[in-house]
Amino acid sequence: MKDIRSSSHHRSRGPGRLAGLLMALLVVLGLSGSTALAAPGGTAQQTRSAVRVPARAMDAVAAMQPSWNLGNTLDAIPDETSWGNPKATRGLFEALRAQGFRSVRIPVTWSAHQSATVPYTVDAAYLKRVKEVVDWAQAEKLYVVLNVHHDSWQWISKISTDHDKVIARYNALWTQISATFRDEPRTLLLESVNEPSFDNATAAQKTVFMNELNTSFQKTVRASGGANKSRLLVLTTQGGTPSQDLMDDLYTTIRGLRDSNLVATVHYYGWYPFSVNVAGGTRYDDTARNDLTDAFARMHNTFVARGIPVYVGEYGLLGYPDANHPSRIERGEALKYYENIGHAARVAGVTTALWDPGTYAYLNRETLKWRDPALFAWIRSSWTTRSGTASFDKVFVTKSSPITAQSLTLNRNGTEFRGLWHGDTKLAEGRDYTVFGDRLTLTAPALTRLTGDGRYGVNATLQARFSKGLPWQIDVVTYDTPVLSNATGTAEKFTIPTKYQGDLLATMEATYAGGTNAGPAGWTPYQEFNGAFSPDYANGTIILTTDMLKSLRDGEQATLTFHFHSGAKVKYKVTKSGDSVTGTSVKES
Repeated sequence: MKDIRSSSHHRSRGPGRLAGLLMALLVVLGLSGSTALAAPGGTAQQTRSAVRVPARAMDAVAAMQPSWNLGNTLDAIPDETSWGNPKATRGLFEALRAQGFRSVRIPVTWSAHQSATVPYTVDAAYLKRVKEVVDWAQAEKLYVVLNVHHDSWQWISKISTDHDKVIARYNALWTQISATFRDEPRTLLLESVNEPSFDNATAAQKTVFMNELNTSFQKTVRASGGANKSRLLVLTTQGGTPSQDLMDDLYTTIRGLRDSNLVATVHYYGWYPFSVNVAGGTRYDDTARNDLTDAFARMHNTFVARGIPVYVGEYGLLGYPDANHPSRIERGEALKYYENIGHAARVAGVTTALWDPGTYAYLNRETLKWRDPALFAWIRSSWTTRSGTASFDKVFVTKSSPITAQSLTLNRNGTEFRGLWHGDTKLAEGRDYTVFGDRLTLTAPALTRLTGDGRYGVNATLQARFSKGLPWQIDVVTYDTPVLSNATGTAEKFTIPTKYQGDLLATMEATYAGGTNAGPAGWTPYQEFNGAFSPDYANGTIILTTDMLKSLRDGEQATLTFHFHSGAKVKYKVTKSGDSVTGTSVKES
């Protein structure tokens, strides 16, 4: 393999001899808070930042909590705005700092801007743009994590069949990035590669490749000199996965490098069935909660307890939030997840970075406002304290039957329950509700009053307040069992006429006669929300997606069981014959 690292000693053109000397002096003195700003004439100049980076890696990473991802922007393919987000601005980072964030991860995909042949040159204009964004963030007193992102699956994944070329290109890329950022303040961290995967390789080979990439990254950056000699470097597991075996491999790599300025990184998106609502994962139940608790405990025990800081470079839910589609995860269940993430991170002593793809999720990049302020309030609260919750955020009251008392289980999470409020009115314990242990029961007279004229849907919203944290909202919902009607359609488009009658769809179970699974997720009868089916509340239908329709066996009737959040279950028969699809409602027996 050709050694192409000699260029790592070449400095990028600086702001001038005097400024360069001053910058070198600051590096020697260890004043880590300098960052580049734009002068009125457009020339880069150096200024002092108020951020003082702790000397110990563990303390520095702790100071980065909480963190946020500039997702689907500089990592978009081929260009910054290709995936629907506007160009990043300094005002974006100012807004993030004002909202309490202390660091940002800036994912960058370099492939469209780097030659795929020797000498693998990165376009100078693109490097300049990346540096501009990085410097804006640091100017707003934010730590920055800069990485190599989707290159991981575009060309790095081919390392098993094109090893020397991949390593040469990877080293060339990091040589150029290192040269560009060698004199940046210590508030800039560099990350080896995002969620790497390796095609056509055995488990043992993947371990070797991962170690090779992380090790080569560390050596390349360190050899570039300047502030890179002691910069915090972030090393990942395969796929960013926090499984014990892969974290053990990363621990072995980090210990072998004997470098006190290394950081371990993994990603966490929750228990998969809950994260996308498949296989019956409609609730943040014990299984989902234990998956989270165990993952963060592994991070702590493998790294933090041994003196290696952990940066959870991405966290969130794979299917939530999504402003463009029906919410596949019930809102209260999502809030419990985010509340628990913050708590688990504090217990484990790790820093977490929210993955924000922009366009349809958390922060509106045009207005710099949160699309769902209440959701962000729960995320923000979790950074510092716990909030009480309950087993659900709704109680369902039937319209067609006499109203009876309804109960929920309180999850105090170390807080004390202070009572129930309806608006500014405190409900009376004993008359409106009772508490026995963790069981909160709303009385029939209170529910009768709260449901008013009994129209379908939410008729009142209560607040369960606790001694600290945010109040837990409980919607009082009037409903009747949904009614589905017969329908015909095509193998490309089929919808089921549905009277929701105040209820909300949770999941769909699909089977053939004999009990075999129907649907694209053949490993489970419970199909993926928005993947196989989707509610259309406004138009009174349930949509069976093209993927679901294509997966149906021709001429074989499938039974669909729709599960609703009230607990109601409604069966429906569907048969595909060639290009036509017929659906039949199943009467209750």
